[in-house]
Amino acid sequence: MRFSDLGVTRCGDREFRWGQRTYIMGIINVTPDSFSGDGLGRDIEAAVAQGKRFAAEGADILDIGGESTRPNAAPVSDDEEMGRVIPVIERLSAEVSLPLSIDTYKVEVARRALSAGAAMINDIWGLQRDAGLAELAAEWKAPLILMSNQRGRDCRDIVAEVISTLRAGMNLALERGVPWENIIVDPGVGFGKTLEQNLDIIRQLDELKCLERPILIGTSRKSMIGLVLDLPPGQRIEGTAATVAVSIAKGADVVRVHDVGRMAQVCRMSDAIVRGRSPSRDQCTR
Repeated sequence: MRFSDLGVTRCGDREFRWGQRTYIMGIINVTPDSFSGDGLGRDIEAAVAQGKRFAAEGADILDIGGESTRPNAAPVSDDEEMGRVIPVIERLSAEVSLPLSIDTYKVEVARRALSAGAAMINDIWGLQRDAGLAELAAEWKAPLILMSNQRGRDCRDIVAEVISTLRAGMNLALERGVPWENIIVDPGVGFGKTLEQNLDIIRQLDELKCLERPILIGTSRKSMIGLVLDLPPGQRIEGTAATVAVSIAKGADVVRVHDVGRMAQVCRMSDAIVRGRSPSRDQCTR
């Protein structure tokens, strides 16, 4: 399969031409209890400032989430989640030119977010919780990220299980009217997987190419890095960089990260090696 076979995905007024380079999704957590220690709560000004900084540092998409996805996090109501994300989306859509993604598995939250200016839906349950998200994505012509979530399940062959759940989600999305080119897949590093399973996913990420859709990977600051390096979330930048570089070599098309500026450099260097992408400026090699 050639990279060009993945087609072109439109998100807002942007086009994602898969295979040309790695795209960067910057994480904006408007939660008080993020696992990574970067939760901004209801501080709208801080969230907007972070979005602008990410745009300047090289982000291609901003992913706004209002409910912590850390293990055993307390669920929040639709109203609470909307109260956190909608004001931020409204401000960022007016002040930043990048497309915005809403990180939610709830239809009403996603609907309000799209109305407020979001252009993409990031579903951490891959339509397992509410297939209505697919109909909403189809209605709004919004790209839909489907993640493989193994929480509450016992899996032995993790890569086969990930592929199976993603294929099921893709088929459901297609049945509900989401165009093929608007589906992006995410193996869900850290969601119900053991350390070894997470490492296996990155090691075998290229096996997901059988799904013939762009691959998003989210390893930033996650516990797998902490377990390997014995470091807290704020000190996992180098570990994150290693997972990003290897993931790109294995076929990742989008990386979802907290540290946009530093990971943008990792992506540029990895793309130069893996994709043969020339630097943006004509410079002599040293």
